[in-house]
Amino acid sequence: MHANMESGTAMGYTDVMDAVLIQTFLKGALMFKQRVLVLDIETSPLLVYVWNLKDQYVGLNQVVQDWHIMAWSAKWLNEPASSIQYYDQKNLKIGDDLPILRPLWQLLDKADIVITQNGKAFDAKKINARFMLHGINPPSSYQHLDTYLIARRVASFTSNSLGYLSDKFCSKYKKLAHTKFPGLSLWAECLKGNKLAWAEMKQYNIHDTLTTEEVYNKLQAWVPQSMPNPEHACPRRYAIKWDKRRNLNGVYQIYKCKKCTHKFKGEKIVEGGK
Repeated sequence: MHANMESGTAMGYTDVMDAVLIQTFLKGALMFKQRVLVLDIETSPLLVYVWNLKDQYVGLNQVVQDWHIMAWSAKWLNEPASSIQYYDQKNLKIGDDLPILRPLWQLLDKADIVITQNGKAFDAKKINARFMLHGINPPSSYQHLDTYLIARRVASFTSNSLGYLSDKFCSKYKKLAHTKFPGLSLWAECLKGNKLAWAEMKQYNIHDTLTTEEVYNKLQAWVPQSMPNPEHACPRRYAIKWDKRRNLNGVYQIYKCKKCTHKFKGEKIVEGGK
């Protein structure tokens, strides 16, 4: 079920969730429910040399420091808010995001579905870029649901932004406005090591994940039937081996329910490179 994060790093079914899934699968009960991860990241701005304040082209030789992932938060769909995971660079060297990428990779590797707001254009590609720059293999494949694209697909709102959608639909987690550090100053102060700014970044990032989850739950009824149902699970006795999928990490068994035709990602059957 899992990929190897880096070459030579062995990762098996080491946590309780995976052990339960395997036992359940083998005993012929429910195969598993799809694991749905809600995710949001915050990235640093580019630090560059410029000659004036007007709009201008910035060359690569003007870049002083490249962007990196400053913080991320994630939770499993409809699990308690207290279960949310959050990591940031508060106590790390600026630009060194590898320590916070490792736990992010592990979550993505477990996920069958990932939910973001505008994440297909931003979060996923930014995460992939940092994984690639650090020499990290891709996590196991997952389906990506983007609330921005879902809203644009099924309706014509004045705006599909998280701020607008949460203002109209969310009763508990409307998007937060910055308080002590408005706009860019929040990111700038975090890069300076301001602890108060980091505290606000944590609140802001976590709240965005909770907001995205609430927006998704409001939109879900309008999502076409072709979209996956996170609560779907099938009895093991209906499972048949349907296909095999290969990526850089190995070959995975794909199962199909012969009763409802739903497909599930199964165990790894060949390690990467073999």
